Amino acid sequence: MRVYSCLLLGALLLSGELTQAQTKTKVKTKGLAVAPAVAAARPWSQRMADSFMKLYPDTIPPERNRAARWGYEHGLMLKSIERVWQRTGERQYLDYVVKTMDYSIGADAGIRYFKMEDYNLDNINAGRVLLALYQQPQLPRRELYRKAAETLRLQLENQPHTSEGGYWHKKRYQNQMWLDGLYMAEPFSAEYAKLFNQPKDFDHVALQFALVEKHLVDPKTGLLYHGWDEAKTEKWASKETGLSPNFWSRGIGWYGMALVDVLDYFPKDHPQRKNLISYLQRLAPVLAKYQDPKTGGWWQVTDQAGRAGNYIETSGTCMFIYALQKGVRLGYLDKKYAAVAQKGYQGVLTQFVAPQPDGTVALNGTVSVGGLGGNPYRDGSYEYYLSEPIKQNDFKGLGPFIMASIEMEIAAKGK
Repeated sequence: MRVYSCLLLGALLLSGELTQAQTKTKVKTKGLAVAPAVAAARPWSQRMADSFMKLYPDTIPPERNRAARWGYEHGLMLKSIERVWQRTGERQYLDYVVKTMDYSIGADAGIRYFKMEDYNLDNINAGRVLLALYQQPQLPRRELYRKAAETLRLQLENQPHTSEGGYWHKKRYQNQMWLDGLYMAEPFSAEYAKLFNQPKDFDHVALQFALVEKHLVDPKTGLLYHGWDEAKTEKWASKETGLSPNFWSRGIGWYGMALVDVLDYFPKDHPQRKNLISYLQRLAPVLAKYQDPKTGGWWQVTDQAGRAGNYIETSGTCMFIYALQKGVRLGYLDKKYAAVAQKGYQGVLTQFVAPQPDGTVALNGTVSVGGLGGNPYRDGSYEYYLSEPIKQNDFKGLGPFIMASIEMEIAAKGK
């Protein structure tokens, strides 16, 4: 009975039904030690979403509310909260997404703070939320969401690209493909193609992934470099390959999440679908290999475990958990990778989820940014990736944590 009790408590902690604090105060129920508030506890996905909405209420105007400013972080958070709504059916989450998104969408369907002329892939990601809201017939502004999404697709039609058709990450980052860009643009493109019957768009989505596999995968480790400069002129780029010098976990995480999300919309009979699945299957054992055996997490610089200054980073870790667990759920990956995801998730819960005095929870350990080039110049060195500040409740950690939590909660319910 004692062993069974420990297993039950561990399962409840993993699924979010039981907090770490609650495990310290147990009551007896038919001889089994359980927490007094198990039945009332909300899953981790909801607890983190609730905490975020309290931190950024939808009554704050965008000038003072990061959650309402158009961009990839804004889109990431609203997408994660939208998924909590889809999972629970609780209207408060949909209402939050609608009101926060409406700060950006004008009466003419113009997008506040959006500049087409920047040709910045980061500005496409929030379009996924527009597509989700358009599909809700009860929403009075759904046609505005559709028109705004058309604006984003127009950007992609004219996005500068490499000689092979790979999107530049931004107009000012000439000839450069970054891993980040796959998540920023391709799930939106694939869903738009499915919704509005644009079959040729699927070919272009598949091309972006094929070019990443061709140019950014390291044949020795199987990891992916953060960026590639076709012209080989950037200071951070290898003169022989055009590649940046290091493996960044969040960059690889963007790529993994992009793969599993794009497959949600890709036609079953599309000839490139099997290739997308094969890319995920190629990546999964690589992620398992580089998982830290002690913490279950992944290092900021992925292949430099234990090197001075390196650390376990939560956004990349949560992205890997999400991609692996979703890949298992949908049958793309062998079930053995569920154990890799579970180990990582347990590590995040025990090491980085922090209860707050006001009853909310916070997420620690997320690096604030990671890029290449720009001003001041980011050279892609090991020292650069370790120089960026680590933040609490950074959107790039919170969103993937919520999404990973939903996958883990689905898995727990399935068991």
